[in-house]
Amino acid sequence: MSVHRHPLEVSARASEAGDGSALVVVVATEGSTYVRQGAMAVFAADDTQTGWLSGGCLEPEIARRARHAVAGGYLDAMEIDTRDDEDLLAGSAVGCRGRLHLALLPLDCLPGWSKVVQTWWQGAGPLSLQLTADGGVSARAGDIERAWSLPVSASATADIAGEATVSPPPRVAIFGAGPETRMLVAWLRQLGWHVTVVERRARWISVDELADDWRIHSPEEALQMLHPSPDAALVMHHHFEHDREALEALAATTIPFVGLLGPVRRREDLLRVIPSVLHASLLSRLRSPIGLKLGGQGPEAIALSIAAQLQAWHHGEPA
Repeated sequence: MSVHRHPLEVSARASEAGDGSALVVVVATEGSTYVRQGAMAVFAADDTQTGWLSGGCLEPEIARRARHAVAGGYLDAMEIDTRDDEDLLAGSAVGCRGRLHLALLPLDCLPGWSKVVQTWWQGAGPLSLQLTADGGVSARAGDIERAWSLPVSASATADIAGEATVSPPPRVAIFGAGPETRMLVAWLRQLGWHVTVVERRARWISVDELADDWRIHSPEEALQMLHPSPDAALVMHHHFEHDREALEALAATTIPFVGLLGPVRRREDLLRVIPSVLHASLLSRLRSPIGLKLGGQGPEAIALSIAAQLQAWHHGEPA
């Protein structure tokens, strides 16, 4: 199973490889649009694409302009406006009443871009991107900042100047692997989560190719090593003693979301063997059984239900 990465991750690799890719950034929106400010997509020379800026209707024209920006080594900007009634009724219209202001950046012309992205991905803080009308580009994440000056395309159909900020990726630590882990990690990665798996059992090590980080440590040791601290933790060993060990370690943390896989009876059995002094700290954060009630059974349905609940919680949506 291939894992789709965040467009910023793909842009960092493309920048290092010098493979002729372009990063397209939404610097402003108005009205009803498919994405909001800060959304990104990477258009590669082989016509592959990571990330979407519309439902697919606008991408061919964006890709064409991106190829020209890479070939010319310049910044480009374009505005897509579908707010007019004629656009709504036209046969090829996207059906949205909104405006997108896009900046197109040739990644080959941004040496050091990958360092900024890597700092962002490691949790140092948001990534901010600034563009000026004369072709100035600056990017910052944590203490790392880079600046470039590029020519501006004569065919730019919008002002180059703009800015975008991308929040740090949410982070989740999964304690224990099982049949649903591979799918769960893949889906969370596609949704932009930084995923760490903490698992010592050799039979599940093959899953580590999907995670950002794999820790063959005890839960307590792993938690001491994880910086920054995860936003959420999932306990899903399918093993009673391993789950007890993880829950006791997590009770000593302030991680706000702790999910436990398994039925209510199993949760109650675990709580009976965990020291009572840890109950108050753990119970206020414990989601058990983990996962939304979506229907279905088996590892695929379990992984989907957990990913859905975690995503809803992160965005403040009622579960």
